[in-house]
Amino acid sequence: MGRHTGPVCRLCRREGTKLFLKGSRCDTPKCAVDRREGVPGMHQFRRGKASEYAIRLREKQKVKRFYGLFERQFRKYYDEASRRSGNTGDALMSLLERRLDNVVTRLGMALSRPQSRQLITHGHILVNGRKLDIPSYLVRPGDQISVKNREHSRKMATDSVAVGGPAVPEWLDRTSVDPPEGRVARLPAASDVGLPVQPQLIIELLSR
Repeated sequence: MGRHTGPVCRLCRREGTKLFLKGSRCDTPKCAVDRREGVPGMHQFRRGKASEYAIRLREKQKVKRFYGLFERQFRKYYDEASRRSGNTGDALMSLLERRLDNVVTRLGMALSRPQSRQLITHGHILVNGRKLDIPSYLVRPGDQISVKNREHSRKMATDSVAVGGPAVPEWLDRTSVDPPEGRVARLPAASDVGLPVQPQLIIELLSR
């Protein structure tokens, strides 16, 4: 299965929450979640009560779509989280938050995670002064995130910061706006996740 190339607003409607797949558009009245009730599809009002399995599946699908992950990628994060001490659900969400494409988005250098993945793979993002083109790279405390010192790169990131968006989370510090730069202050906690989700339901599903 390849990456989803259809209307992404359908994904938000299916999960019943804003996944911010279209950046700043999601904060406007054009957002499909606000304009339309119910899930997409012609039989949306004929669906019965969701089963316990369906509830847990929807939580997993919501997280996958929010971070833009394939099933195999998501399983790898789960396997790594299950090997760590402490709460597996919290460890899973912390790993996902530490992805470089998520950090670039949370710092405001990109309006959405798909856009941040494009910036990273095209070589516009630097980590500790070195170009890094791997969106799944897990940042560490003390890492410096910046934009390549090139006019085109700086303009794209600066324009995104100027549009504004959600506040920068506490585990990240935006050290400069022009040029956009940021620093990882600490590892993210479960409370730092920008998506209303119940990780324990996902763990119950994957541990079967």
